[in-house]
Amino acid sequence: MHIAKKTLITLIGLTVTSIGFAANSVEHNVPPPQLASDLAIKFDIESRFAGCLSELKEKALGEGVAARLIDETFPKLKPVKKVVELDAKQPEFTDTFATYFNKRVNEYRIEKGRELFVTHKALLQNLTREYGVPPQYILAFWGLETNYGGYLGGMPTLDSLATLACEPRRKAFFSGEFVAALQLMERNQLDLDDLKGSWAGAVGHTQFMPTNYLKFAVDGDGDGVVNLWASVPDALTSAANFLRALGWQKELRWGREVALPKGFAYELAGVKNSKTLAQWKKLGVRTATNGVLPVVDGLNATLLVPAGHQGPAFLVYTNFDVIMGWNRSESYALAVAHLADRINGAGGLRFPPPVDAPRLMVEDVKKLQIKLNELGFDAGTEDGILGPSTRNAIRGFQLQQNLIADGYPATEVFEKLK
Repeated sequence: MHIAKKTLITLIGLTVTSIGFAANSVEHNVPPPQLASDLAIKFDIESRFAGCLSELKEKALGEGVAARLIDETFPKLKPVKKVVELDAKQPEFTDTFATYFNKRVNEYRIEKGRELFVTHKALLQNLTREYGVPPQYILAFWGLETNYGGYLGGMPTLDSLATLACEPRRKAFFSGEFVAALQLMERNQLDLDDLKGSWAGAVGHTQFMPTNYLKFAVDGDGDGVVNLWASVPDALTSAANFLRALGWQKELRWGREVALPKGFAYELAGVKNSKTLAQWKKLGVRTATNGVLPVVDGLNATLLVPAGHQGPAFLVYTNFDVIMGWNRSESYALAVAHLADRINGAGGLRFPPPVDAPRLMVEDVKKLQIKLNELGFDAGTEDGILGPSTRNAIRGFQLQQNLIADGYPATEVFEKLK
């Protein structure tokens, strides 16, 4: 059994833990969450679940769900404590970029993706012709979502969605998904036991949320039924249809890894600093192999440095925004994008992210946001998510402190915030 290292630093009430270990207990000097909070979480959910179900019932009836289905289904619903716990520690927002990226873009997924391209070559080529999405991207989404169908999830979908709909944080979103799941049951004549997937309510090979299943799922095998659990053609065709609906631009790549010149002004990174490729080229940005940056007239790009100035840099284009339309995490989108490149024959990153970067917990980021907001740097909502607003606030603080303004919460940022 590995014992996690002691915290690197504890400053301004922020605890930064080492990566590579489960995120609980030892670092924070408190009992593990599964021991300390079980009863509290269970009581909190159950105390409001019955009343919340009444609200969901009214909403479902108001949106045309049959009373018969509601009467059959609602008595069987129950809150799921594990769902609340998982929602609080999603890896997109708690793992370092290196940990998240390296776990997901691995040799198995690369080789399996290439193998499945051969297996489904005719289908994938047809999808490219019809929807404009190259095969490697469809395969990369499939790989990240369910390991190419290796695990579709076994959580009861309605229980998960009802639990999340009864949580204040995203009540409106998950209430809509809950009703959509009921509508999906009606439309596809599904039993309650048929509806299983991830803890957050996503289902099938490509992990569609119920609303997306209703809007974008397509019968890819021509059998008259859309089944994202049992039919790979249905799942892959639906993925291509969804990406086209999100705005995929045919014959345009997602972006590329790049090399930055010595002394580069890292405050130019981030989603608010879009520039033309010609402008980036003038600033000294080159390809990852130190080649001349190709310029496409009228094409803008944003520079991302997800692991700070010591890690890789990426110029991302319009199709990267489309990938993020599937999942709003930059780490997820970069993993999909690079996995697609690897499936298509590209090599690994030229500048891999450092694997020894400290891991930040959600509560650590919340405290960081609070401190930055107090100092006048707008970190946005204090939600524990290291999003664009928080990164911009870190850049502002770094500039003030004469640090490299890469927007990354490195150890030196915490030291200066002391």
